[in-house]
Amino acid sequence: MVAQIILLSPLVRQPLFSTRGFHSAFLRSTGGLLRLPPQIRRRLTHGGLRLYVAEAVNFEAMAIVQDGIGALLVTAGAYSLVFAFDELTKRNIIKQVWVFNSEQSLSRKVVHVLSGLLYMASWPIFSSSIEAKYFVAVAPLLNCIRLLAYGFSIFTDESLVNSVTREGKSEELLRGPLYYVVVLMFCAIFFWRESPVGIISVAMMSGGDGFADIIGRKFGSVKLPYNCKKSWIGSISMFIFGSLFSILMLYYFSILGYLYLDWRVTPEKVFLVSLAATLVESLPFSEVIDDNITVPVTSMLTASLLFT
Repeated sequence: MVAQIILLSPLVRQPLFSTRGFHSAFLRSTGGLLRLPPQIRRRLTHGGLRLYVAEAVNFEAMAIVQDGIGALLVTAGAYSLVFAFDELTKRNIIKQVWVFNSEQSLSRKVVHVLSGLLYMASWPIFSSSIEAKYFVAVAPLLNCIRLLAYGFSIFTDESLVNSVTREGKSEELLRGPLYYVVVLMFCAIFFWRESPVGIISVAMMSGGDGFADIIGRKFGSVKLPYNCKKSWIGSISMFIFGSLFSILMLYYFSILGYLYLDWRVTPEKVFLVSLAATLVESLPFSEVIDDNITVPVTSMLTASLLFT
């Protein structure tokens, strides 16, 4: 069988592209023959390469099946995670944290931390097709639609409102929780697993900001001089855990072959991103702009400058 295929332009007779191991490299990186112009596809099949066409069709079909199953698993896992922690809270297995005369569920923040990290950890189960990132965005998209429906009171679900909001008001679903799932969807589609920018942004929003709230509310008696609602221990926790989870997730995708980073300088770059996000998160305008916007946006901008 032909080891290398060179397609020639009918006008200038110059190579358009060359692929080695057509059925593996080319099919997996671009979608293969199904994405070629019809006249070129016919020329290839006339050359005795019908086997490659069959492989291309088979790859596309298998990729769709794999990504479809992956989307179902991620969606089911997301709903199962929320349901599990709600049940643990109802049975007092997870204790409630009392802050500012209102009952804050520790499970809500644990779900905040785990949702983003587990969501990213699931990305390798999807195929290498270019459509895979749209399948992985299905879970946050469905959650986004759900939050909009209940946030605008089209439907009512008190358990949902109480589990993901601070004050038990349905309109709160249209702020922090909605921004959170939109960021997950945005990072999956526009950065995906080949870019450290999206990975760091999600890690900072979920792991860093999540632990800042958990530890800050529990032990944050010493407040920042310029923001009485934020504490030193909360900001320090955000920097530490944001950096830790970012590095762990980058290493995770690196060992799987999705990222190629220089680990002599990568930790320092992550620390700078984490420092920038921590400083912005500590500023006294969280009542105006939600942390689920400021933290990932700051992380995206800083990481884009450092990792390009």
